[in-house]
Amino acid sequence: MTNKLSLLFISLLFITNPFKAQDNPEDLLNLVNEKPKKEFTTATFKTTRVINFHTTEVLSRRSLDFRISHRFGDANTGAYNAWGLDGTANIRLGLEYSQNGRFMFGLGRTSTKKIVDGFLKYKLIRQAKNGGSPVSVTLFSAAYQTFEHVNTNGFDKYQVYTDRLSYCNQIMVSRKFNSRLSMQLTAAMVHVNLAEKLTNGNDCFVAGFLARYKFTKRQAITFEYAYRLNKYSKDNYYDSFGIGYDLETGGHVFQINFTNSFGLTENQFYMYNTSTWSKWGIRLGFNISRVFSLQGRPKTND
Repeated sequence: MTNKLSLLFISLLFITNPFKAQDNPEDLLNLVNEKPKKEFTTATFKTTRVINFHTTEVLSRRSLDFRISHRFGDANTGAYNAWGLDGTANIRLGLEYSQNGRFMFGLGRTSTKKIVDGFLKYKLIRQAKNGGSPVSVTLFSAAYQTFEHVNTNGFDKYQVYTDRLSYCNQIMVSRKFNSRLSMQLTAAMVHVNLAEKLTNGNDCFVAGFLARYKFTKRQAITFEYAYRLNKYSKDNYYDSFGIGYDLETGGHVFQINFTNSFGLTENQFYMYNTSTWSKWGIRLGFNISRVFSLQGRPKTND
């Protein structure tokens, strides 16, 4: 008797389940018509910089980045200066933060010219993997205060601090083509309140190109070049150009590079490069990025 009741119960399950599915045909239609969740491309570039130039990358949610950037002297100074290693160096210390993964801000201090800088950065459009934007677009705005005193005939050439202010605005457009190759175009404008040389004007317009090729899981080659659109007849400056190598080591990203730019802020490396690759006016440099996650550990129920 018990075996017969069990068979009857199992038979009723198989019979009634199809009817339950037919009672709710909208559920089946929703499954068919449901759109896949939009996925955004990640790690177009590993960090917020390639060598000197900003990328479209923004720090992830509630992340703090401590950055050290260092540039040695020119290689063409010869063996006496160990090809620039003994020469005058430039260093920048920076602290940067993002609360929501789209907007970030940062502060930095550069040794040469005693520059203090602050910037805002916002990822306006994110590249999507399925049916969204094919590119990422990021906006950038920064201000720089130079505290170096320039003495001319016994008095300060720039007596008012506002004379030493400068600004930079950029729009950056990037695309990650595959897991190895990423590229970016940058349009930038730099304005200085009082130009170092009047013949150079107060504004500089720049078209930049960046690229990154990842050849192993944790290693990549990087490239950056900035073409100054407005050059002057008595211009003794050169376009910024650099080649780098990225090594990812957990929470650190270590970048080694060769560049003709001694400056570490946009108001310097876009406008005032006095060295050129054609005369071996290049220098060894490195960047170290250490990112700290401030999200904390998820709560667990004991």
